[in-house]
Amino acid sequence: MFKSLIPILERPPLYTKTEVPFWDDEHISKQMLKAHLDPIFEGASRKLAFIDKSAAWIKGIAPPSRYRQLLDLGCGPGIYAEKFTQMGYQVTGIDFSKRSINYAIESAKKRDLDIRYLYQNYLNMNLNSKYDFSIMIYCDYGALSTVDRQIVMTTVYHHLKSGGRFLLDVFSMVKYNNFDEKQTWEICQNGGFWRKEKYIAFNGCYKYPDNVTLEQTSIVYDAGAISYYLWNTYFTREALIKEAINAGFKVCEVFGDVAGSTYHTDNTTISILLEK
Repeated sequence: MFKSLIPILERPPLYTKTEVPFWDDEHISKQMLKAHLDPIFEGASRKLAFIDKSAAWIKGIAPPSRYRQLLDLGCGPGIYAEKFTQMGYQVTGIDFSKRSINYAIESAKKRDLDIRYLYQNYLNMNLNSKYDFSIMIYCDYGALSTVDRQIVMTTVYHHLKSGGRFLLDVFSMVKYNNFDEKQTWEICQNGGFWRKEKYIAFNGCYKYPDNVTLEQTSIVYDAGAISYYLWNTYFTREALIKEAINAGFKVCEVFGDVAGSTYHTDNTTISILLEK
């Protein structure tokens, strides 16, 4: 038992990936969807009040009269997609959680909204379509490895029309500097977020070079053990601009968040509006 615990308590190599389908796990995906839909919980999605403010601001910088075809990467259960559709956009939503996509499809039907939802991984999507505008919201970009971020930038660029725009956000160095390294554990007698049956969770928060952090949760239960890895890369304004320019984009403007706040070095997030 001691030898089997050592690997889950040690720091894994940079950008080690979870070996099981996290987003489509029957139990975990149910917890994620619940978090997405909670209007006052800021975890899977931001709070509803911020989302409303954000959507209204986005409509101003990329109005549907000029940027009608909108691609929503990591759309989840369709919270932004529905708002944008009601504003006059023609929305295509992409997500790698089957539960979230199924919920989004049913929700759109109930509200009589014409939204195209696709269960796909945006790292290898090929939609045979060109869009006027694409969004990637709630710092999903920084959760990817260096190689995968390059793939996303290139793929989005390929799917945009000439003059098309791309809006994304990331966590800033303020967030990185406030990140605390620690190791904790807990016994979940009646199950919890990760499993419905009893388990022990070993949690590790680690900093890596090049402004990367890892939140690792290793679950030990009767049938075995598994580790889940949540990586995050944090950016300066200059580093984010460099990655965008390297992919061929032009930078329109940098903001403090996706609701259009003014960028300051003490912001916890950075939002960037790009153009092909």
